[in-house]
Amino acid sequence: MLQKREKVLLLRTFQGRTLRIVREHYLRPCVPCNSPLCPQPAACRNEGKLLSSDVTHYVIPDWKVVQDYLEILEFPELKGIIFMQTACQAVQHQRGRRQYNKLRNLLKDARHDCILFANEFQQHCYLPRERGESMEKWQTRSIYNAAVWYYHHCQDRMPIVMVTEDEEAIQQYGSETEGVFVISFKSRQERENESQESHGKEYPEHLPLEVLEAGIKSGRYIQGILNVNKHRAQIEAFVRLQGASSKDSGLISDILIHGMKARNRSIHGDVVVVELLPKNEWKGRIAALCENDSDDKALGESPSEPMPTGRVVGILQKNWRDYVVTFPSKEEVQSQGKNAQKILVTPWDYRIPKIRISTQQAEALQDFRVVVRIDSWESTSVYPNGHFVRVLGRIGDLEGEIATILVENSISVVPFSEAQMCEMPVNTPENPWKVSPEEEQERKDLRKTHLVFSIDPKGCEDVDDTLSVRTLNNGNLELGVHIADVTHFVAPNSYIDVEARTRATTYYLADRRYDMLPSILSADLCSLLGGVDRYAVSVMWELDETSYEIKKVWYGRTIIRSAYKLFYEAAQELLDGNFSIVDDIPELKDLDEKSRQAKLEELVWAIGKLTDIARHIRAKRDRCGALELEGVEVRVQLDEKKNIHDLIPKQPLEVHETVAECMILANHWVAKKIWENFPHQALLRQHPSPHQEFFSELRECAKAKGFFIDTRSNKTLADSLDNANDPNDPIVNRLLRSMATQAMSNALYFSTGSCAEEEFHHYGLALDKYTHFTSPIRRYSDIVVHRLLMAAISKDKKMEMKENLLSNKDLEELCRHINNRNRAAQHSQKQSTELFQCMYFKDKDPETEERCISDGVIYSIRTNGVLVFIPRFGIKGAAYLKNKDGLVISCGPDSRSEWKPGSLQRFQNKIISTTTAGQSVTFHLFDHVTVRISVQALRCHSDTIRLEIISNKPYMIPNTELFHQSSLLLKSELVKEVTRSMEEAQLAQEVKVNIIQEEYQEYCQTKGQSLYTLLEEIRDLALLDVSSNYRT
Repeated sequence: MLQKREKVLLLRTFQGRTLRIVREHYLRPCVPCNSPLCPQPAACRNEGKLLSSDVTHYVIPDWKVVQDYLEILEFPELKGIIFMQTACQAVQHQRGRRQYNKLRNLLKDARHDCILFANEFQQHCYLPRERGESMEKWQTRSIYNAAVWYYHHCQDRMPIVMVTEDEEAIQQYGSETEGVFVISFKSRQERENESQESHGKEYPEHLPLEVLEAGIKSGRYIQGILNVNKHRAQIEAFVRLQGASSKDSGLISDILIHGMKARNRSIHGDVVVVELLPKNEWKGRIAALCENDSDDKALGESPSEPMPTGRVVGILQKNWRDYVVTFPSKEEVQSQGKNAQKILVTPWDYRIPKIRISTQQAEALQDFRVVVRIDSWESTSVYPNGHFVRVLGRIGDLEGEIATILVENSISVVPFSEAQMCEMPVNTPENPWKVSPEEEQERKDLRKTHLVFSIDPKGCEDVDDTLSVRTLNNGNLELGVHIADVTHFVAPNSYIDVEARTRATTYYLADRRYDMLPSILSADLCSLLGGVDRYAVSVMWELDETSYEIKKVWYGRTIIRSAYKLFYEAAQELLDGNFSIVDDIPELKDLDEKSRQAKLEELVWAIGKLTDIARHIRAKRDRCGALELEGVEVRVQLDEKKNIHDLIPKQPLEVHETVAECMILANHWVAKKIWENFPHQALLRQHPSPHQEFFSELRECAKAKGFFIDTRSNKTLADSLDNANDPNDPIVNRLLRSMATQAMSNALYFSTGSCAEEEFHHYGLALDKYTHFTSPIRRYSDIVVHRLLMAAISKDKKMEMKENLLSNKDLEELCRHINNRNRAAQHSQKQSTELFQCMYFKDKDPETEERCISDGVIYSIRTNGVLVFIPRFGIKGAAYLKNKDGLVISCGPDSRSEWKPGSLQRFQNKIISTTTAGQSVTFHLFDHVTVRISVQALRCHSDTIRLEIISNKPYMIPNTELFHQSSLLLKSELVKEVTRSMEEAQLAQEVKVNIIQEEYQEYCQTKGQSLYTLLEEIRDLALLDVSSNYRT
């Protein structure tokens, strides 16, 4: 018999408002206990995973233990764990979706001996919350009560161990029930030490939640996300306005949080509540260059104009994650005393404060990168408290540093599970995959009617798009874009779909990639290779034969057989009329002369016609203001073992633009289609217009060269950038375009039900609606869009929709997750490139090595130095004109630099260094200087590139042959040399261990062409510009 109760929930919306919801709550006499000792398995309906029968006791973690020690509970060695529903809900509501999903996946995984017990639906376990009782005390009481019931339910045959960090609960319940033990993970000594800590306040207490919400509603307080400046982590943080705050506060800029006291225990990424200070207490950003390892070096510099400044009064959501840290050196540990258990560890990320953990292994771990997790940050403590999780690897070791990058970006790269792989189709020589008769009936078959071909980088394996063009009987043209039909193989909510959704994207690092989907799909059945049948989703337009205006469009599932797998250079040669490349096209190689000539003419016509159409499409977008921004593009050359052999500069080819325009066209039309059919639940991609104040540096820099940049619209900006060309120095236009890129916000996925239609537009592409449809192999957003398109087609045909579409709320949540994962992918790609750059230069002597001396271009002026771009290596960085001893740079008659006493005088577009002897040297914007490149080795953080100006004249390369090489060709030595040295170290390791796990090859997935895709997809992978705005 069900018993009805009422349950009151207080939920906080994304905008910061609180909703009071009353729900009916039904209690049952029996719920699944999933224990093999259950006396009534039929009544309990124990289906699915059961606890192991060979354990000596069951473990029930309290809600706080589940929150803080989940990674320990994930150890497969721990068996017989019972997660109470109360604890799981606490994780969901207090630690966010990421941690909650981690817990859900643990419960689903058959390899882990743990179950979920729905204690809040069991009538003897459910306890209503008493008046005045805190949520935390009620949760602990509920879990203990359920533990007692579970012990008696198993007829007292299995002891129960409840683990809690609540000292009062240990005292109260520890000896209350025989057979139910209540203990702590911490030792008695640790608990006594914590209780004896100083009660002096280091920080003010956070305001209660109801006060914060009332203050946000009234406008007294402002809600936003804390963003710490990594270059001045101790001094500067900014709160980016969020939700209603951004519209109601009247502020046009973010809020400066100056100093750690004002930050009040909030950590980078937290959702905080801020109180604005009086205007006479506002401060400005410091314009001086500042080294990351210095807390106070820039304090003496004059700040910029005052900006809104505030202090944190509360935290709405703690977005804590796993942090990579380094233990103090042996000398530092000894200075704290031999018996010191509390150790301050330094996070790899400058933006995170030092963390205090309890350990006696500090000396043993001092040479390793270690993962820790923050547990709490009390107002009486200068630093947050945390605990050790696991060791990643040795400091400086390539695999350890790569693992650090992955953890810091919350990227999980575990191999695909057996359950996931069981869902995959089979394609082996013994059992080859074939097109099914059912699919032949339902799909449009293009194998005999269309010349379909792909144009991709040389050696590309994951071909997810192909093209076609032909003349119709009525004289019009038909253009087709055919994309791999991934959703045919990935069913909604299947194991592989859940995993792909979690990963959200394929992660490309400098020497490897981690795929979103297993290789059977990404490199085989969903790769549109030449000469094999494949399922596709196609968009085909009928175009006017002369004007190329679109007459009509068709969407649907197709079967294709790509006739040619072309690489970009071959397609360009054919377009240019150079037919000697034919021998490099395998499909034409073995044909007789007559057949070859006929097929060649057909292919050349198709490529030429595609290019004409693409020119027309691009011209139309240009007229609307489409932007062409600075990017780095190279092609990776692989050796026989698929390792990176070389990076060869990729000259911009017209066929690149041809393919890109066809993909943009498909994305645009699919966006319109899914929005028309599902106006409130379509996934689109928006690129907001930038704030005009972000363009100020771009305008000033262009002005120094006599150019005017009109930023009022994307059209005027595009025209201005096209006109800002210095015939004597092409680097100037490249840098101006890079600055324009820095000023823009990132493009983001969103649900159409969450935005007004006027916010849909894509600023960079000059399109009113845009989405991602063309790469479902490596982007989960494209999988969602494919499902939406299939549902739209079914809707048009008045057929029953097979796809279960996400609601606007669920889709918006998914978009936030994908956007977050995309940012993580970009950061990890960039950090891995920086890692290889540093590893390459680290072993070179900057005083004698020719390649450590290079030409640089000044692109920004600061009060104590300049920012320099090195075209040869694509590196951006700071070059100081005043050193730590207060000396300034001086250049003699031979233009060589030296340090002398003096002063600096900064102007808008130049900086003058004057010695006490009266000698002066002036550095202007866009001046070419000679720079020495070295590496600053850092123990606790990633190594960084250091730049030193050694001459105020351009660097003249003595080797004329070297002069003609592109910057990116020289950069190839970086990846090649580092990879080779690391492979030699690995071989030496294998001699000792002689173990090579086969899964590791799949774990790393590729060590070759991935870098091409990385640099093809991500626009600018130069080192982080230290002047870049904190918005990025």
